[in-house]
Amino acid sequence: ALNFSSLDPIKALFWTAVINGVVAVPIMVMMLLLASRSDVMGRFTLPKVLKTIGWLATAVMTVAAAGMFATM
Repeated sequence: ALNFSSLDPIKALFWTAVINGVVAVPIMVMMLLLASRSDVMGRFTLPKVLKTIGWLATAVMTVAAAGMFATM
């Protein structure tokens, strides 16, 4: 289908990755907040180690997205 359009597949892949990186941050925040609540998860709430790793990964993603916007 890409042969019949004027869309460059490499640019499409690049911009899809950019959108994915930006959209991932709020999704990660919501997932961590929900997984930390005992009224939602019951006895399966996140341990402190996994919460810390999750928030560090979210911070890295946030800095990466902010850096991308700063260099545009």
